[in-house]
Amino acid sequence: MNDIQILGRYPLYGEIETQGSKNAVLPVMAASLLHQGVTVLEHVPDITDVDCMVRLLEGLGVKVCRDGDHMEIDASCLTSCEISVEDVCKMRSSIMLLGPLVARLGQAVTYYPGGCSIGRRPIDYHLALLQDLGVAVAEDHGCIRARAENYCGARIHLTFPSVGATENAVMAAVGAPGETVIYGCAREPEIVELCRFLKAMGIHTVGAGTDTIRIRGQKSECSPHFRIGGDRIAAGTYLAATAVAGGEICLKGAPVYYMKATLEALSASGCRIQTEGDQICLIAPRHLRTVPYLETAVYPGFPTDMQSILLAVQCCGQGEGMLKETIFEGRYETIEELRKMGACIVQEDQIARIRRGNGLTGADVTARDLRGGAALIVAGLGAAGVTTIHECRHIDRGYENIVGHLQRLGARIRRIDPGIPL
Repeated sequence: MNDIQILGRYPLYGEIETQGSKNAVLPVMAASLLHQGVTVLEHVPDITDVDCMVRLLEGLGVKVCRDGDHMEIDASCLTSCEISVEDVCKMRSSIMLLGPLVARLGQAVTYYPGGCSIGRRPIDYHLALLQDLGVAVAEDHGCIRARAENYCGARIHLTFPSVGATENAVMAAVGAPGETVIYGCAREPEIVELCRFLKAMGIHTVGAGTDTIRIRGQKSECSPHFRIGGDRIAAGTYLAATAVAGGEICLKGAPVYYMKATLEALSASGCRIQTEGDQICLIAPRHLRTVPYLETAVYPGFPTDMQSILLAVQCCGQGEGMLKETIFEGRYETIEELRKMGACIVQEDQIARIRRGNGLTGADVTARDLRGGAALIVAGLGAAGVTTIHECRHIDRGYENIVGHLQRLGARIRRIDPGIPL
């Protein structure tokens, strides 16, 4: 059932355990190829992007066994360096297998990736960094072939702090003899998680979380047992849902340290927020305020993955505001769907101006991408009447049982089954 139906304006109360991070687990799974043995992962989220990565690894000959949030990856049986075009087209994150395959096998064959349509995300950065490490790259009708010829440590300068390119550079550098220094790195928490995982493997890395990372090329010395950290975007989504629906929520296992920009935005909207350790408690205001100005930025700025979700919050608030997207231009596809619900949004290039309206009303809308779909759930929780969201397979890519969690908090939400009323 790919549709979700919501009867809005029922307040949320309760407690949620934050799921494992989607953006952290995928590169960690890719990096497991660097170890010629068994990797054990804990707190793995039950999402379709993880399922897709499992299929990618299995297609390379790797054995993957999963029991709940526990996963074992046996990369000792890695037999292929080629990722199938069918799997690549389903998942843009497949590009992150390029670096570890070259590092482990000395070669890789892949294709231009698919995934969410949220704007231009060229892979030129990924190919250029491999060439900096002495890897020969050839492209032919969408097929990319990489072969280690003069593979060795190097100085890599990223012209943009791309998270994916930084991850690929770090993983590719593990197989390059000598030291690699990567300048202009992304500083996102997922980079820190990846380097923490590599250290669990016995790989020497320095500088994760800064704009310069150093890696010493070497083989994995030990079998890692690693726990994936909490998902900062999923946590922010549940906080946003409570902000618009009303009520009070507590998140356990939340990556509080990495959520400063999101928490500041929700506080500015009138929410009362308390944090202690890895717990966040939010009390929704009686009257939600529209934040005058928000702008996405690379970490530690306001995350682009939260942009659509906070746009939905803005539309439920009182007042006028402005939101500027500086990372992915395609994130604004959700505006058209929010307008169907009565949102008054004027788009001018990368700026969305939220005008004072009469509140949102339920409507039939379509999830265009992962975070846009989550934004429509948030909007539906704050809207009067019934909202039906189509193409919810996008939401399942990054959220573990979001319908079940919201039901337990008191939301009137369901996967559509014509025989069961809301």
